[in-house]
Amino acid sequence: MPRSAARCERDFATGGAILKRGMQALLNRALLLRTRGRIKPIRPMESVPFISVVIPCYNYGKYLRRCISSVTQNQPGVKIEVIIVDDKSTDDSLDVALRIAAEDSRVKVIPNEVNKGHIETYNSGLAAASGEFVILLSADDLVTPGALTRAAALLVAEESVGMVYGGVVQFGSEPPPCRTAGNGWIVWPGLNWLQARCRSGYNVIASPEVMMRTSVLSTTGGYRSDLPHAGDFEMWLRTASVSDVGFLLGVDQAFYRIHDFNMHKKDFKSGTDHGYFIDLRQRWKAFDTVLSGVGRHLRDSGRLIKTARLTMMRHVLGHANYVHVRTHAFSTEQFELFSQEFGLNDNLGRVVRSLARRKRKKLVLILLYPVLVILAVMWRAEELARRWKRRRIGI
Repeated sequence: MPRSAARCERDFATGGAILKRGMQALLNRALLLRTRGRIKPIRPMESVPFISVVIPCYNYGKYLRRCISSVTQNQPGVKIEVIIVDDKSTDDSLDVALRIAAEDSRVKVIPNEVNKGHIETYNSGLAAASGEFVILLSADDLVTPGALTRAAALLVAEESVGMVYGGVVQFGSEPPPCRTAGNGWIVWPGLNWLQARCRSGYNVIASPEVMMRTSVLSTTGGYRSDLPHAGDFEMWLRTASVSDVGFLLGVDQAFYRIHDFNMHKKDFKSGTDHGYFIDLRQRWKAFDTVLSGVGRHLRDSGRLIKTARLTMMRHVLGHANYVHVRTHAFSTEQFELFSQEFGLNDNLGRVVRSLARRKRKKLVLILLYPVLVILAVMWRAEELARRWKRRRIGI
């Protein structure tokens, strides 16, 4: 009997979906070749892990209840504790936290007697964690439904993995739709993940999408007070120097809230040229700190730090040219200072001085300008490709 049109349509759609998944898997494997990441199937948990969720809070009382609901609801198969650390908020944050703790025995509150700043607040919360796994979630952010379950499943199955992360979605007032049906795991040897970071120079983790193994965190230590802007990045590099790294394919693990009072915007001028230099300096310091410290035992640690140095130099030059082409006006002083920090005056400094001369003489070299435009376009295209690759395979 001939098949019905509806059945043919269903079979065609099913075949198309299978083909699409196959092509996506091939693409993922191709992208992972250089980093030696291994794609693994999702395995269900055979135990109920205990997870500590540390929530530092300073004047985020209006966000706190929703943040906590995101970790206490729609997270099946795990046991949790929530540790709120209030950093002497001047709004109603502490009152809100205490009310929530009175309603839910899984929630406890640690009030700072004085304002200690974000690094010390993070560390005091992490020190109080008693779970097998731990996440640090800012009070203005959220985790997605099932995020704790998915991350814990990988950590339970892969004992060599010290931290696992997935996708992160930015939002303003209301979270948009997110991906919750994963299609596999990626596990990198820590050294290979670290090598990829040295080649890229960028942090691929926002922070709320990460779950760590508490025993690894206890071994490596907490956040460093001398890295207030890149403390997260240094933490991920340090963790990769002693353990493997996992990624959850095709899922979003957290919502990262964007607003005018984000610490990165308020304190570190994110989105400005000045903020870019703060970020560059902090990222370089994170590389230097890890690779000359806990990571100095790694194979080819000297080559890793050289790679990171050259990568950061490329970032400086790329950004300098991009700003010059875009605006024809920028301050060269920060570029010059940065070149001195790197000890690369012969290479970086020469280009910076050339840009400074053009600015001082108000010259735009007609013959050279098209080349600069092409380089700026290539730099921008590289930025977009990096973001696409991060969303796809996390690296």
